[in-house]
Amino acid sequence: MKKPWIALLVLLTISCVEKNEYYTLDDFDKVDKIDTHIHVFADRNSFVNQAKKDNFRLLNIMVDLSKGEELIKEQYDYCLAQKKGHPEDYEFATSFSIEDWDNPDFTKNTIAWLDKSFEEGAIAVKVWKNIGMVFRDKDNELIMVDNPKLDTIFDYLASKKIPLVGHLGEPKNCWLPLDEMTTNNDRKYFSEHPQYHMYQHPELPSYEEQIAARDRMLEKHPDLVFIGAHMGSLEWSVDELAKRLDKFPNMSIDLAARMGQVFYQTVENREKVRAFFIKYQDRLLYATDLSDDGEKNVGEMQKDMHKMWLTDWRFFVTDELMASDLVNEEFRGLKLPKEAVDKIYFQNAKKWLKMFPTNGI
Repeated sequence: MKKPWIALLVLLTISCVEKNEYYTLDDFDKVDKIDTHIHVFADRNSFVNQAKKDNFRLLNIMVDLSKGEELIKEQYDYCLAQKKGHPEDYEFATSFSIEDWDNPDFTKNTIAWLDKSFEEGAIAVKVWKNIGMVFRDKDNELIMVDNPKLDTIFDYLASKKIPLVGHLGEPKNCWLPLDEMTTNNDRKYFSEHPQYHMYQHPELPSYEEQIAARDRMLEKHPDLVFIGAHMGSLEWSVDELAKRLDKFPNMSIDLAARMGQVFYQTVENREKVRAFFIKYQDRLLYATDLSDDGEKNVGEMQKDMHKMWLTDWRFFVTDELMASDLVNEEFRGLKLPKEAVDKIYFQNAKKWLKMFPTNGI
């Protein structure tokens, strides 16, 4: 029979080992973190002030909404001002308008614009779902991301080792009727944005065609550093996502606005999801898609930011039973090892996006 003090020593040892291997909820504001996908197009400091409280740094991402160069430049001015005002808290990703697609100088003009962006501090380039889902050329042909006209731009980015952040396609739910979607956030978004609800637009490319075009683009540009925004539009299956990460070694993904699908898969098979996050911990970047357009109530916005960041932290670092309005069933947190959490929340942003290379973090 073991002596009581030996049993106590064993328990204390186990407790110390676990404390060294895992974070807790209380570690949230003590650990350096980066949110690699936010949109702040406002001249106020409300967003960054909350980020500082929660120990987050930020990648501010521009978006080409097919509304021309004027909107691109407006977003750019906001991003540049935030970066200059808070250089230790913000990096930014530029974008380019494709409204001038039919201009013979489109490629030359785009590269000139990107050069200016990089000289002024941009660290990445964003392409959006208007490529593949919205924009058409003068012949009314839909432009897909593997269009040869884009090759020169992507080769240019690869040569400069500038990452491309790609929101290409949409969640697979986008091609389903609302009542068959797997997450409440998708159901809400596509009910409010029917122009992007592909179930209502069978004349447009299918989900499979969107993913195939993206994959063909990556096959043509193996040296391009590519970050698949929103889990690379493969949010519905960690198995499918693993296949792409295995096939494309220069591809990583961010988690922006897709935690609902992660929760949904965790309900179905927590151990599979946990194994995926551990195996591919070097390829996953924490992100939310939080935004500030300058019109939101500051108090409510900051409360929502903190709630989302804290909920996600709880999911990744504990094994507590959780609920979310994104899904309809309870699920248990993944309780990832510290090493994986540090990579997902911080180190991968520095590795894949070269964020904050000189400020000592």
